[in-house]
Amino acid sequence: MGTIALPEMRRYRYDRALSAGAVAVGGTLGVVIPPSVVLIVIAVQTEQSLLRLFLAAIVPGLILTALFLATIVGLCLRTPALGPLGPRTALREKLASLSGVIETLILFALVIGGLYLGWFTPTEAGAAGAFGALVIGVVRRRLDWGGFVRSVAETLRISAMVVLLITGAVLFGRFLTVSRLPFELADWAAALPVWPGVIFLVVLLIYVVGGMLMDALGFLVVTIPIFFPLAAALGYDPVWYTVVLTVVTTMGAVTPPVGVNVFIVRGLAPDIPVQTIFRGVAFFMIAYALCILLMWMVPGTVLYLPGALLD
Repeated sequence: MGTIALPEMRRYRYDRALSAGAVAVGGTLGVVIPPSVVLIVIAVQTEQSLLRLFLAAIVPGLILTALFLATIVGLCLRTPALGPLGPRTALREKLASLSGVIETLILFALVIGGLYLGWFTPTEAGAAGAFGALVIGVVRRRLDWGGFVRSVAETLRISAMVVLLITGAVLFGRFLTVSRLPFELADWAAALPVWPGVIFLVVLLIYVVGGMLMDALGFLVVTIPIFFPLAAALGYDPVWYTVVLTVVTTMGAVTPPVGVNVFIVRGLAPDIPVQTIFRGVAFFMIAYALCILLMWMVPGTVLYLPGALLD
């Protein structure tokens, strides 16, 4: 997406910090909004329902997206030079430009709807989504043989990475289970004479710092065996806890000193200094904080959808 969006925003003379920051934080939405590889890995690791996690993450993902959009609108209204007005476009042209988005929404509805209606298992839903994307690419004449080979190679690379992460996480979790460290930590934390929210805030801080230094997926996989029993001891709903930690860790992926997404954007736009991208990301920190606060204060933002559709 960055290879498409950055040149277009540059063409319309958008502020470099805001443009690069928007692409960097927008890249974190894929970690939250289904179908999320991170949620798939956590579901396998903690033996939770993948469909329940997918449904639980939809509303927080949409809230975070809306907060990002509101941030951009607010900044541009206050300082129009950050995002100058582009040429006017007729309504017919706007509607015509939505054709690709409609196909994507249909594909999303097929995968999530098929899971919900029981048409597919999670594995079959992935296959159905891949086949649907292949059909769309062929029908629109956007997929040639070279593109197909690259897609397969990228899929194999990501799948191998995920399998290795899960294997390592399972082994790590088994060793932790034998040592009883997670359970001792959970018992110790639950017995502390403090409000459970204080302990949860400390855990969130650990995930923010960890997300700064490691890939979001890798850090979650390593730490879930430690902190998941702690959440259970404190009485937190596992689905809610998983989604909140996912959002918190994605925030770490765009914060210094090692915000992974920032350096990816830097690779796409070598002429934009890293400090400029971090400055653009800083615009969106309030949006992250508001989303996390809303999920904490109103757990229904996470739990309502899976409860209404599955219970």
